[in-house]
Amino acid sequence: MVNHKSHLILGLGATGLSVVRYLHGLGITPLVMDSRQQPPGADKLAAEFPDVELISGGFDCRYLVQATQIIVSPGIAIDTPEIRAAIDMDIEVIGDVELFARAVKERDACVIGITGSNGKSTVTTLVAEMAKAAGINYAVGGNIGIPVLDLLQSDIELYVLELSSFQLETTHSLNCISATCLNISEDHMDRYSDIEAYRQAKLRLYSQTRFALFNREDELTKPKDPMNQNSFGLSLPDNDEWGVCEGKIVHGSVEVISLQDVALVGSHNHANLIAAMALAYQAGIEKAAMVEVASSFTGLEHRFEMVVNRNGVAYINDSKATNVGATVAAIEGISEHLGDIILIAGGDGKGADFKPLVPVLKAVSHLITLGKDGDKIAALSDSSIRVDSMADAVNKAAQLAIAGDIVLLSPACASLDMYKNFMERGDDFRRLAEGLSAEALNA
Repeated sequence: MVNHKSHLILGLGATGLSVVRYLHGLGITPLVMDSRQQPPGADKLAAEFPDVELISGGFDCRYLVQATQIIVSPGIAIDTPEIRAAIDMDIEVIGDVELFARAVKERDACVIGITGSNGKSTVTTLVAEMAKAAGINYAVGGNIGIPVLDLLQSDIELYVLELSSFQLETTHSLNCISATCLNISEDHMDRYSDIEAYRQAKLRLYSQTRFALFNREDELTKPKDPMNQNSFGLSLPDNDEWGVCEGKIVHGSVEVISLQDVALVGSHNHANLIAAMALAYQAGIEKAAMVEVASSFTGLEHRFEMVVNRNGVAYINDSKATNVGATVAAIEGISEHLGDIILIAGGDGKGADFKPLVPVLKAVSHLITLGKDGDKIAALSDSSIRVDSMADAVNKAAQLAIAGDIVLLSPACASLDMYKNFMERGDDFRRLAEGLSAEALNA
């Protein structure tokens, strides 16, 4: 006999635990299921919520078809057969962000939503820093840092949310004051049938905002339907658009800050900064706060991060570049650099097409590849060198580089074939670059 539970949580981990915590606070005792035999967070669940049952090793349809509501963690595809069966029976399937959206409507707070293939975390952090500089009580979460349900506090004035395509698949009632899709490039092609399906998941955000901000240099980010909207980019803006004029970031005809005074490096990061300013502006954040942040914020770890300068060679850690579009943006951002660019790339390509790298690889003097799909990337350039490890890659780059050059780790791939995550990969690159021996540098 199967015991009926009105609320089922599929997937534990940090997100699943936050949903348990939230529902428990409402007096609801959910049932948790996870396809993994030993899901992360199981011990914590047992200690904090001994009355909440965990079924591991799969999803039991007998429970799903009796539920009133199923809350799915972002890592689980809603096309999973058991979930699809529940949807076909008109059982509500949502995610934690949708629960947040419904709860935050009862509060006097604004929400800014940020999605896109690349740059989400940088833009999210920039907006948050601008809110902080403006004296606004804010919270940051979603796909970055803290699960959204753990952010629900009565004194928050502004929520700044990074949102993945996975999260947006199960979200439909966010009421953002402003939101953006920064860019679209192939990613997660192991989950989506094609780039259009991936794009449609991202663009779901626009129907959940009062003001849409799109990238006028990426047609795929433009809203399909007319709405209250504006654009950002590195080009000269029209009317009240955000862009660049004569080396200065401008809003329409109003100068905000000279690019010479911006702390972030790379044109792709300048585009991220402009997007953050445009989003913050819609939330009422004054330009003085934007300028304060723009002149001091140097970036996030593993995202085009300068880790060391050895003998005049800059070593940049862009391990977060887990897809082709991110690496294209990174190379384009320094394409006018006078010295050579030595690129380290490779890993698990997640089924992506690497051909968009071909044009930008013309700016790369030496291509060093490694990992599961390293050979596929190596085949794109006559200057490629295949290695077996990050240590070999860094040592080879050090041998090739001279003062004024850049060694850029921007893999265009996920890290799971060689590392636990992109952070561990970036930390390994940093450690190796900082520890280069005199022999490696002078070989």
